[in-house]
Amino acid sequence: MSQLSRAALKCSRLMKTAQPNGRLLSTLVVAPKLFSTEAAEPRLGSSEDQFLKTPSSGLVYGKLTNITKYTTRSDMINLLEGCNLNPENLKVEYNRIYLPMSMMVEFPSRSAYDAALRAIGRKGRLFNLLRADKSQWDVVAPYDGKTILLTGIPRNALIDDVERFLSGCQYDSTSLEIFPRQTYAGLVRMALVRFPSKALAMHAYVTKNRGFCLNNQVTVQVLH
Repeated sequence: MSQLSRAALKCSRLMKTAQPNGRLLSTLVVAPKLFSTEAAEPRLGSSEDQFLKTPSSGLVYGKLTNITKYTTRSDMINLLEGCNLNPENLKVEYNRIYLPMSMMVEFPSRSAYDAALRAIGRKGRLFNLLRADKSQWDVVAPYDGKTILLTGIPRNALIDDVERFLSGCQYDSTSLEIFPRQTYAGLVRMALVRFPSKALAMHAYVTKNRGFCLNNQVTVQVLH
């Protein structure tokens, strides 16, 4: 073989050796796509953590239990001083014979709710504060100190008799509602009456409580 032929054969072998491997090339092309897909997948754990977190702002609702007939909204506001509450943030929940069972509280934030828990732990241990939701708040009637309850109305009393009992008071006559309730003392007739303001409702309480309607003594209670 001539020297020229040997040089040509050597050059051909070198070119075959330098040719890239097709399988390796396809792997290199696909690999970045795989890495890109893994990086784009969302982290499920982080989204779940965000979902379980309790927001630090927004309205939070609570339910105060162990209250008595004489517990007022002012008492609770004083007890929960520093929680940024006003009377409109509290509603009393009554049973069917209008004995108070609990007090619903609308807190301006989660931090206010936490502050209330600490305040009750320090100075109001007779009360118990439970977490509630907006649906529990919505179903409680907002009497707001403008409604009075009359208890002990005679069975034969008509609406005119009740209106005469309330003579001298300024109230919404269309709101007057008379109804019976089964109590521990038997069947008792009651009435609800709404007033334009808290002051007028309190005036009715002061002037009419333990007054008489057809010779029956009637007690007056302001509902909150």
